[in-house]
Amino acid sequence: MRPTGARRVVGSLFMLAGTWFLLQTELNTSWKSVAEQSLFESQELLHKCGNVQSCPPNHFAFKIVGGTRKGVQPFMCFDDVIVMSVMRNNVNYGLNFALVNGTTGHLIKTTYFNMWSGDVKHLVDFLKTIQDGTLVLIASYDDPATKMNNEARTLLTNLGSSYAAKLRYWDNWVFLGEKGRKDKRRFEKLMRIDEETDKELKLPVALRMEGCVPQK
Repeated sequence: MRPTGARRVVGSLFMLAGTWFLLQTELNTSWKSVAEQSLFESQELLHKCGNVQSCPPNHFAFKIVGGTRKGVQPFMCFDDVIVMSVMRNNVNYGLNFALVNGTTGHLIKTTYFNMWSGDVKHLVDFLKTIQDGTLVLIASYDDPATKMNNEARTLLTNLGSSYAAKLRYWDNWVFLGEKGRKDKRRFEKLMRIDEETDKELKLPVALRMEGCVPQK
């Protein structure tokens, strides 16, 4: 092979290697965030948490997405910060909770409770520890109610929920309430799944709720 031909081959190999490296770098930096970015469609055209509308002064933006059996897992954003998601590895089956300081907007804690095989006592004990002024974000995933008892339902109702008293197996539920608030605001959605009419588990799309909650 002539020297010029060898140089061309080497040059081509370097060009291919460079292209492969750039492609791998781009894929590596993008694939991990695809799932979460899909919840922030056209982020540059939207507002905090990817919401359609902006929030007025002294309000926090939020978005809560309930999980379904079709592969959609719970997601929560508060004041433009993702606080719970599959990428953060802090969501699971049952009821998913995020506690937020109602004055500062700072995250206090995230946790979840398995309502199919778990002990509802752990949920009751947790609800009793929530301090006044705390914002409580909840997203269900698969089963929010099998182990639910009257005490747990009452504690959730006291946070401002209108649906906690009648939650059922398979229901999709999202909620934002505040401990200790007398005039209960309603940030809540319920998608009821009927076991008789949905035998093949053809569940609907994920239940989403977004809005603005006043700062204390």
